Amino acid sequence: MAGVRIDASGEAVDEVAIDEQLRRDVREGLSAQRKSLPSKWFYDARGSELFERITALPEYYPTRAEREILVREAHAIAATTGARTLVELGAGSSEKTRVLLDGLVRHGTVRQFVPQDVSGSALTAAAEAISTDYPDLDVRGVVGDFTENLAELPGTSPRLVVFLGGTIGNFLPADRVRFLRSVRGVLEPGEWLLLGTDLVKDPATLVRAYDDAEGVTAEFNRNVLAVLATRLDADVDPADFDHVAVWDAEQEWIEMRLRARRDLVVRIPGADLEVRFARGEDVRTEISAKFRPERVRTELAEAGFALEHWWTDEAGRFGLSLAQAT
Repeated sequence: MAGVRIDASGEAVDEVAIDEQLRRDVREGLSAQRKSLPSKWFYDARGSELFERITALPEYYPTRAEREILVREAHAIAATTGARTLVELGAGSSEKTRVLLDGLVRHGTVRQFVPQDVSGSALTAAAEAISTDYPDLDVRGVVGDFTENLAELPGTSPRLVVFLGGTIGNFLPADRVRFLRSVRGVLEPGEWLLLGTDLVKDPATLVRAYDDAEGVTAEFNRNVLAVLATRLDADVDPADFDHVAVWDAEQEWIEMRLRARRDLVVRIPGADLEVRFARGEDVRTEISAKFRPERVRTELAEAGFALEHWWTDEAGRFGLSLAQAT
């Protein structure tokens, strides 16, 4: 049995670095004229659990659409890449990745799986489950922020980096360019990126996907406040904020926001910050950009990738692109 390792030279130091990044993000985002928080801070163990519930909701089509493509194309991806190492950024539970792993294992080239996630607890659980189900695979989890720690990713070439779920849409456009270039920067020419992108479609379908009838997405959105309470001792009550999801037609993205129900003062000792909220004031907690195929191709090319394959689900709701580092 190859076993599982969570990057231990690494985890305690990584947690300190993650807390420092959280402090910086909170100070910058909540001190701005238009308040915001990065969406990556949804994902402690509870946030990861809530997101897994979201992926099973009837309104939330992206996970099913992307899985449909992976089931259909896993063999082609394995045959094209011949990957020896599969690297997953923002791994979460790695459930969809199992479809890809099955294709790579059948193809006979893959030897190592490297999941990376900002949540150490969620990463450990996912890595141990994968190691149990794929006993011949060397599983090495890396605790870290995929916007900061890409250079530390291990693995034998050729590597296939996967970034699934449409998470690329959570970046603002300039940050998205920087991120894709940073991924290219850690790859050798000829290595691969598999990128999931949600596609532009009718606004009603999009808004429902981010404001479900059961209220799971609302709870997930408020979880960022629970993270601030846990990690930075914030005296914030998530019940003081409403969940809001809106479609921005000009930018072609969904915005998730938390809207203060009353005038508030929130003290965050761990960030040495006191934040005032007016009733009705919003904090933007996520953007989720939706894409057109030409934009995906252009942005990959600008980052140093050549698009080799483009696939969608049968309904044309979601795109999966396989690109090679040039």
